[in-house]
Amino acid sequence: MDTAPKADKAPGSGEAYPYTYYGTSYSGYGSAGHGDNQMQRSVQDYLLILRERAWYIVLVFTLIFSAATIYTFTRVPQFQSVASVQVFRRDQVVMQVQSVGDNEIRSAEDLNTQVKVLESFAIIQRVADRLTGEDMKSFLAPYRKDTGEVPASPAEAIFKNRKIVPVRLSLVLQVQYTHPDKYVAAKVANLFIDEYIAYNSRLRIEDSMKAVDDLKERAEQQKKKVEELALNLQAYREKNKMVSLDQRKDIVTEKLKALNAYVTQTTSRLNEAEIRWRQVQERKATPAQLLDLTFVSSQSLITQLVQQVSAQKIVMSQLREHYRDKHPKMIEAVNSLAQIERELSRAIDSTAAMFEADFQTARRNDEEARANLKRQESESLELDRYAVEYSNLERDLGINEHLLNNILGRMRETSMSSTIETQSARVVDRAAPALKPVSPNIPLNLALGFLGGLALGTAFAFFVAYIDDRVKSSFDIESVVGLPLVGIVPEIKRMEQPDKAQIVVNNQDKQVVESFLTLHSSLRLKDESKRAQAILVTSTIPGEGKSFTTTNLALTFAAHGEKVVIVDCDLRKPNIHKSFRLENLKGLIDVCAGTQTIDQVLCKGVHPNLDVIPAGGRAKNPTQILNSKNFELMLADLRKRYDRIFVDTPPLAAVSDALIILPLMDGSLFTIFFNRVRRKAAQFSARRLLEVNVPCFGAVLNGLNLAVSGYYYAQYYDKSYKDYYVTMAKQDPGTTER
Repeated sequence: MDTAPKADKAPGSGEAYPYTYYGTSYSGYGSAGHGDNQMQRSVQDYLLILRERAWYIVLVFTLIFSAATIYTFTRVPQFQSVASVQVFRRDQVVMQVQSVGDNEIRSAEDLNTQVKVLESFAIIQRVADRLTGEDMKSFLAPYRKDTGEVPASPAEAIFKNRKIVPVRLSLVLQVQYTHPDKYVAAKVANLFIDEYIAYNSRLRIEDSMKAVDDLKERAEQQKKKVEELALNLQAYREKNKMVSLDQRKDIVTEKLKALNAYVTQTTSRLNEAEIRWRQVQERKATPAQLLDLTFVSSQSLITQLVQQVSAQKIVMSQLREHYRDKHPKMIEAVNSLAQIERELSRAIDSTAAMFEADFQTARRNDEEARANLKRQESESLELDRYAVEYSNLERDLGINEHLLNNILGRMRETSMSSTIETQSARVVDRAAPALKPVSPNIPLNLALGFLGGLALGTAFAFFVAYIDDRVKSSFDIESVVGLPLVGIVPEIKRMEQPDKAQIVVNNQDKQVVESFLTLHSSLRLKDESKRAQAILVTSTIPGEGKSFTTTNLALTFAAHGEKVVIVDCDLRKPNIHKSFRLENLKGLIDVCAGTQTIDQVLCKGVHPNLDVIPAGGRAKNPTQILNSKNFELMLADLRKRYDRIFVDTPPLAAVSDALIILPLMDGSLFTIFFNRVRRKAAQFSARRLLEVNVPCFGAVLNGLNLAVSGYYYAQYYDKSYKDYYVTMAKQDPGTTER
């Protein structure tokens, strides 16, 4: 037995308390479940979904498999032939001559380029051009036979049916061609590799010839340029008189060296002359001091005159010893000395003038030498400039002559290589007629149709289940709506309302009677529902059987000895009086208005232990009536008189009357009609029901179709149960089970 927590406060007291259902505490609106009690779909649930929609799967499977079968057996057999060609990594070397184009296969990109060449429309068009005469008739015959229409061009048909496949980790390419005629397929595949090899050879020759023409044109242009440069060089020589540039350069260099040496000499002489002249200038005022200068005293004339002066002074000194100054000999000696000194003075002056002249001459010579050196240097620099320009012209001429020679050599090599037949690929295997068709692949197509039909049928079944959002399974009720499933009532067909409302006593459907007995037992097993005195019954939308559930459940409790009363609180569309064929002239509305008492409106003895309080008509202000104090007093009085009070209320999705009454109840039951109400609507209504803090004992599934009950409720109903009730009814048709 579940050990659900008991309520801390009495129901209807207005105090909040935890509410539980089926042993699980519920504290708000949620998804499938809560905590450890969360419900998940099992594999069996998905299998039940498929079982219910088996006809969808069969239909889709039949369509897909039939389409695959028809497609397979109506296709024209296609034969595929394969030819393979090896692509050389580099062109064959016959002569050590560089080719015009670089055809070396270095990477996967280079190999893929060759694949694209094989796939190109140029190859396809050349293959189509090779199909002539009988070959073309054989090629087009299947198309005329199948469709009666010839393709727009043979190239178009070839393009659609050829395939180029590189062989992994090799330089081998396979050409696959498919055609209804196996001989045509083999021929076209072979034509592909032949045209591919021929195409590459033809392309190489065309490139070589084009390169030769281009080289010829370049050679003519280069030759003209060389001739022009040679003429320019000759004109430059003539203009600057540079018949022999090297010889002239040597002469200028020698002159420059000689002038440099001469300038060095003149500079040295100038320095010496300048030094002597400055010494002479410093002593010129005193001639005697000039004689101190060695280069002056060393002059022969001055040396002689100095000696004569000295000798004359000696003579005068000797004469002075014998004669007086007035003596003629003395006078003659003095005059001779004066004459010699005058000559010496003139000689000194002449020597000083000579040194000045030497200085001026040395200076002029130095300036002239330097001027000559400067002129020679300018001539040398000018000659260097001419040499640079001359060298540039000569170098340009040499480079262009070398380039002309290269172009002419390359032209001869290219012209020679274009005449040599080399191939960039070779045939590995030629295509042969296929022994059997490659398509249609009957086993594969039928297997794909079979598996595809099952897969699409299953997917379609799940899609239908996904878009069908009506409540129909226990998973929908317990996981989506969020309420425990406490009872299931089978579908009742072709029965009037009063008979259906009292089916547990008239015993017209054994399974329905048993379902209410099971619901009664479930409610009595739980402490909350067992102690609950006032029970509210509601639903999401009208027509879900809430009144039917209320009356039959009340009759079941009454049959078990409890004193029960049914209160019809659906003041907008009362239904309880119709269920028991009672009048609806007075009832709940009159009690709440204070015009009648409970005893005056109570329909007593409707069934043993069962009384009914009708609505008393339709109210214009039902919410005010249900919110009135008289309604609460009426319920309090009924609690004293009866063991169970069942309150029938309007649907939750339409109005809020049930929510007004719910705080005065001890619990509630939520009625859901099988495959009628949508999940979101039921979920929203259940959330509103649970937010009032009054226990909800669970949901009662009404109107279960026993034809599909095995899909969703195999644990509740099985064909063996139905057979048991039917057998019992036949054996004892008069038995009334209570």
